[in-house]
Amino acid sequence: MRKYIMALDSGTTSNRCILFDAKGEICSMAQKEFTQHFPKPGWVEHDTKEIFATLLGVAREAMARIGASGADIAAIGITNQRETTVVWDRHTGEPVAPAIVWQCRRTAERCSAIEKTPLAKTITEKTGLVIDAYFSATKIQWLLDNVPGVRARAQAGDLLFGTIDTWIIWNLTGGKVHATDYTNAARTMLYNIYDLCWDEDLIASFDIPRSLLPQVCPSSHLFGVTDPELLGGKIPIAGVAGDQQAALFGQTCFEPGDAKNTYGTGCFLLMNTGTVPVISRNGLVTTIAWGLDGQVNYALEGSVFVAGAAIQWLRDEMGLIANAAQSQEFAEKVDDTNGCFFVPAFTGLGAPYWNQEARGIITGLTRGVNKYHLVRAALESLAYQTDDVLRAMQSDAAMELKTLKIDGGASANDFLAQFQSDISHVPVDRPRCVETTALGASYLAGLAVGFWKNTDEIRRNRISDRLFAPSMEEGRREDLLQAWHRAVSQCQS
Repeated sequence: MRKYIMALDSGTTSNRCILFDAKGEICSMAQKEFTQHFPKPGWVEHDTKEIFATLLGVAREAMARIGASGADIAAIGITNQRETTVVWDRHTGEPVAPAIVWQCRRTAERCSAIEKTPLAKTITEKTGLVIDAYFSATKIQWLLDNVPGVRARAQAGDLLFGTIDTWIIWNLTGGKVHATDYTNAARTMLYNIYDLCWDEDLIASFDIPRSLLPQVCPSSHLFGVTDPELLGGKIPIAGVAGDQQAALFGQTCFEPGDAKNTYGTGCFLLMNTGTVPVISRNGLVTTIAWGLDGQVNYALEGSVFVAGAAIQWLRDEMGLIANAAQSQEFAEKVDDTNGCFFVPAFTGLGAPYWNQEARGIITGLTRGVNKYHLVRAALESLAYQTDDVLRAMQSDAAMELKTLKIDGGASANDFLAQFQSDISHVPVDRPRCVETTALGASYLAGLAVGFWKNTDEIRRNRISDRLFAPSMEEGRREDLLQAWHRAVSQCQS
């Protein structure tokens, strides 16, 4: 009997492989960072060949650590940074250029131009998305228009487009499968989330050859099998979901109104709205949560561009902390931020503001502010940004959140979790296994191959590590939120 489900989690800054057992427990894990490229201000790129090489490397490492063979793996689930755009040659597998990462702002001007046309309304009505350089369509268009010879090769049918999941599937299957799932397709600005198809009008509007686009499948589905030379067997690839939807599933947010927040490079809050999409009036996007058992669930999502990346900035660019874990220690050395607020709008502001021109700002600086205050302000910014999205989400869904489930690297920070509970005035539930993105991909894959019978069985696997209850005095909370919103206004002026 096959013992494990393999999760391949391809994030924005690192790749990891986790092997889970039937109880949803981690049996082995390996992780490796890959290079971030910033060729121009506001541009972010990845080497896609490095991404696959490091992903294959951590998969082999995780297997070797417990002596697992290909025969021990029941299925593979893939979860990935979304929107990041890769175009490659279908014959040679060579990318035509570095991947354009979701954070990249090179197409912001193009998006601003679209916003002034009737196309903007059409995009929102069909895809549920706002117009922003975050999404894939303008990235594809940029590659077609700016890399010599690429448009002609695409029109000849020689090139393929994919988000990172599609690139991984294509490589794992030895170039046999060009596919994605509903959740990743829904982030391109080209996919009709109501009709569940690539939208011909949008494809024509962006002048993108139809032959570039992958087949779209449910999130829990047999996509193909691995080339046996890669992992020692033909292992089914049976689950695929963008990282945030995978985390929603991994947090067992199976009912309408269930919500989670992931503190990763960015910060992503999703609420399951069931089989009926909810259209946002407050700057959120409507997206597909997952496709399972012949049914599609939808979600409201608010995306914060810079969350954990702000902590990395403190470490790498500013040298204020030696590692991310030290941020909690420093934050707890002071009682407050001494009046300073940090809005980390390094690449603009995401939901609910969607201001591509906003830039990072630290306000309220006085002579008494020290590095501990700055570190605390950076951590608090994650909670403030989350609260902005949470308020918009509860308004759109017309329901009050009873509990916020959290995950991602920074969720291990007790200071942040407690401050989130205080500033949002909601209990915050952190699971024992915070690797919910990988876990969600595993669950989707395992359901497709019968490793787990149903979502009820999966729900029983979730164990809470700690529940953080709000304890801040209401007047202080309102004062802090008022000061935060003043800082947000200043960074946009």
